[in-house]
Amino acid sequence: MSAGQRTYDSLHMGRSSIDLYSNDVGAPFVEITSFAAYVGGSPTNISVGGRRLGLKTAVLTGLGVDPVGDFILHFLNKEGVETRFSPRKPGRRTSAVVLGIEPPDKFPLVYYRDNCADIELTIDDVLAAPVADSKVFQFAGTNLSKEPSRSATMFAAQLARQSGTEVVFDVDFRPDQWHDPRAFGVVVRSVLPLVDIVIGTEDEINASMLTDPAQMRLTHSQISDTRVAGDTERAIATLLSLGPKAVIEKVGARGARIHLAGGEVIEAPGYPVEIYNILGAGDAFGAGFLYGHIHGWGWRKSARLGNACGAIVVTKHGCANFMPTYDEVMAFVAERGGLD
Repeated sequence: MSAGQRTYDSLHMGRSSIDLYSNDVGAPFVEITSFAAYVGGSPTNISVGGRRLGLKTAVLTGLGVDPVGDFILHFLNKEGVETRFSPRKPGRRTSAVVLGIEPPDKFPLVYYRDNCADIELTIDDVLAAPVADSKVFQFAGTNLSKEPSRSATMFAAQLARQSGTEVVFDVDFRPDQWHDPRAFGVVVRSVLPLVDIVIGTEDEINASMLTDPAQMRLTHSQISDTRVAGDTERAIATLLSLGPKAVIEKVGARGARIHLAGGEVIEAPGYPVEIYNILGAGDAFGAGFLYGHIHGWGWRKSARLGNACGAIVVTKHGCANFMPTYDEVMAFVAERGGLD
């Protein structure tokens, strides 16, 4: 990819939070006795992951005038992520997430986002951010759940498109953040003409493409666990027809599939590891993929780096705080046959 001389490799817009991860790994949620405090929120995590790999990253999030906002800024500033475009929002609270860890397949999480600062990002906040001075603008689906963040994010994508900044959309389907999970797809489809690359799981892709009236009759509870059945290949084809040049489908331990607008499908195998905590693996993938993509590595190699970053993070306790450095991920892949 080429976007000329830009100050930032990537600008990441959306959620930020304090993440409280259970220290009682394997214990049912009701029996948790203590938590470890980390930084979280999908775009924020990706900004940290990209920075640790060597990208120059900036984050556009909203923070309350509170100690939790101080906690997040302190961590991001230590990491070298540019935070000066992330406004404090008086009267709003920095969000929090509480997470249980019951491997291999149970990771309950509870969001605390009432009166949330990051959903209060405005068009003025976007105008003050370096959208046109970044090679990539990346945002998450939860941005679109409420105003004013929804219109601010769409405006940012418009600015990016006008300035030649590549737009990357992480689907980030969090059904409990929507007044009706079916509205998620309605809004997503409206922003896709502004998007170059989509990254999501099979369930997220299906959720974003719910159009059949029978599917739309699903109840809130049927959708709310994010496991959305559907014809994924058809959903991807529909998604690509709306404008993106590529859909990157994350398929867990199997790695990722890159679906291109011309019909080509590229397989990028994963790196099998023993799962400790899956939370944050997708964000680690996003960081690794973006590093490779920005450096012109090609679809497969970029996704393979993303897979390696995700594999490392699923063996760790948290997310942003455990993103690998470039040297760490290169050592990891060297022991497993490399990126080719």
